[in-house]
Amino acid sequence: MHTLSEIAELRAALDSPRRQGRRIALVPTMGNLHAGHLALVQAARQRADLVVATIFVNPMQFGPGEDLDAYPRTLADDQAGLANAGCDLLFTPDTASLYPHGLETHTRIRVPQVSEGLCGGSRPGHFDGVATVVSILFNLVQPDVACFGEKDYQQLAVIRRLVSDLHLPIEIVGVPIVRAADGLALSSRNGYLCAEQRAQAPGLYRTLCELRDALLAGEPRAVSIDSALQRLVERGFDPDYLEVRAPDLSPLQADSREAVILAAAQLGPARLIDNLTLTLPC
Repeated sequence: MHTLSEIAELRAALDSPRRQGRRIALVPTMGNLHAGHLALVQAARQRADLVVATIFVNPMQFGPGEDLDAYPRTLADDQAGLANAGCDLLFTPDTASLYPHGLETHTRIRVPQVSEGLCGGSRPGHFDGVATVVSILFNLVQPDVACFGEKDYQQLAVIRRLVSDLHLPIEIVGVPIVRAADGLALSSRNGYLCAEQRAQAPGLYRTLCELRDALLAGEPRAVSIDSALQRLVERGFDPDYLEVRAPDLSPLQADSREAVILAAAQLGPARLIDNLTLTLPC
């Protein structure tokens, strides 16, 4: 695996494979990789001849008071994991390379509707930063396929809409959530948890499963959600949101059958997110 940090180097490295007609896959990350990230690389490996991963802690998607400076940087470990997972090329640009005129005056991309509410409501501007940096990486790599984790469900929906609206010739692949044995969705921010909080953390997934089971049993949605929110509090979480929406994140209609449960909650220093899809009873 080759590691490059300059845009010119990246373009030069991809020129020959592209002219040869080789299928290129992209896996964008912010580093501090875990098994969930490596599953993205493995999914990309199955779909392409050349796998490009990126590590860039994107300041544009962090709001005031968020953990930009504290976000873990673990490049050496990340390189080893990516190489073992089948990555061919790692791109590690710095902020000045991607935003040469600074963040304040840089062009931003906004994806309306799908980026609103949920995490977008709690983190204003977050998905503008995501859409902008992903667009930059799409332009630099020009992949045939790009893989993103389903844990970040709203982010995946934003990227799908971005690609559709801009008519980009990129296949977007959602890769299923990778969980620890106790059900906790793997996340770089899990490392912020102390031992006691880590023991509590699977309660988020358990609560989503209990809400799913209540909905499948035909219990009223509003009552079930209120009960689930109360259980989150009892389990030590500070809930941000807990919602049931259609798979495209539009409001769930009375006759909707396919649905997704989405939640975000603070546990100590970590903001945890998770989701479950389900088919509602007739």
